[in-house]
Amino acid sequence: MWRSNIFEFLQQCGVSGNLSGIKKLHAQLLRSGMLFLSHHLHTQLIATYAASLPNNNLNSFFKCMNSNNPLHFNAIISYFCRKGYSFLALASFSFMHSNGVPLDTYALCSTLTASSKLKYLNLGKQIHAHVGKSGWSSSVFLGSALIDLYSKLSDVRDAALLFDEIPVKNTVCANALLSGYGEAGLLVQELELVRKMPTLKLKHDHFTLSAALRACTGLSAVEIGRQVHCYLLRTTPDVEGDVFLQSALIEMYGKCGLVKKAWLVFKLVGMDIRKELRSRDVVLWTTMLGVYGRNGCYKEVIDLYNDMLVEGIRPDGVAFLTVISACGRTGQVHAGVKYFESMANDFKLDPGPEHYSCLVDLLCRAGELQRAWEFLNETHHKGMEKCTVSMWGALLSACVDRGDLELGKLAAQRALEIDPQNAGICIMLSNLYARFGMWEEIGHLRVLIRERGLRKEVGCSWIQVTD
Repeated sequence: MWRSNIFEFLQQCGVSGNLSGIKKLHAQLLRSGMLFLSHHLHTQLIATYAASLPNNNLNSFFKCMNSNNPLHFNAIISYFCRKGYSFLALASFSFMHSNGVPLDTYALCSTLTASSKLKYLNLGKQIHAHVGKSGWSSSVFLGSALIDLYSKLSDVRDAALLFDEIPVKNTVCANALLSGYGEAGLLVQELELVRKMPTLKLKHDHFTLSAALRACTGLSAVEIGRQVHCYLLRTTPDVEGDVFLQSALIEMYGKCGLVKKAWLVFKLVGMDIRKELRSRDVVLWTTMLGVYGRNGCYKEVIDLYNDMLVEGIRPDGVAFLTVISACGRTGQVHAGVKYFESMANDFKLDPGPEHYSCLVDLLCRAGELQRAWEFLNETHHKGMEKCTVSMWGALLSACVDRGDLELGKLAAQRALEIDPQNAGICIMLSNLYARFGMWEEIGHLRVLIRERGLRKEVGCSWIQVTD
């Protein structure tokens, strides 16, 4: 009973920042000797100090601990990592090392995790060297933590070399490397590792299959994606409860243009296993909305959004972005403005720059250039950072299409004030001048482009050719 009361009091002090109350309790625990009866209590006390002290100076409290027992420090470092106090986790590890407290794999793994979050690559390399000198290179847990560190902070190829050197591997190691391949855009290597895992006697878990589907999405490799789909249906009995796998499948089919197949996955058509356990959160609905939007099924976007509301799913910013964009493609100006306003009025969501850009694009597509200009001008004069180059670029593009010279020049001027190095704006302005035969202005613009060394990035497409 006394322990639960103490923990409750510490929690209240941590929330309120009652440093005086924490110090009084600390003194009472020291006088009575109760502090040394539970390392969990000691951990909670230090964590509460960490949340309350201005400078997070915990050295004096570490000195009160049993410096020969690493268990207390391990619990503290792990707690700091879980709660997001990565710097304090490293400070605790440093105190352990400088005071001769034995370092075990638990402390090293937690410290590597903290180093990865803080992007301290040099510290991670020092720990790697210590691991080698201490004879722990064969530890699969340390290997996974090191692979994760190198994948996020260094060349992922270093992580791949380390993976090959680990004598006994597990799925966690492979998943850490898969994550690194994904972040580095090495999608082919990602799929190769997934295929090689059975030969290494490693099982595919949900994270592995999700990574494989993401790689197929990036490569538009629909045939491999189908194989992964078949594999997970055979080996994963609870697909209907895993929204991440379902979202990855829907995204993969949608990226490859197979909208009907994505819809069947969304509805779990043909799957009779435990449909009552089906989990469909906002991520799954938003993924399907995105598939419809990217493939030009704009009416279906609006219908699915309405179904989403009927089912009681609260839409997020991504869902609204897709819906407003669909209204722009179908010319539903009034509906698009209504959805934009409902973000703040009905769902208390703060529209971001992308939502403002989408609304401007909607107005421009409907030919309401003056209304778009007034909206942007009002946003600009409010000093809002949400007024971006893309918004002025959308207005400029519409002015080029509809031949509005004066408004186009003003839009280009505002865009170049934000980003003077934007080559795309200069090219659109040149196209506007060309429409009116203003060759002298085009010549001045070309000189400006050369002087600034501007170049427009060339786009590309990636498709998979099958028999």
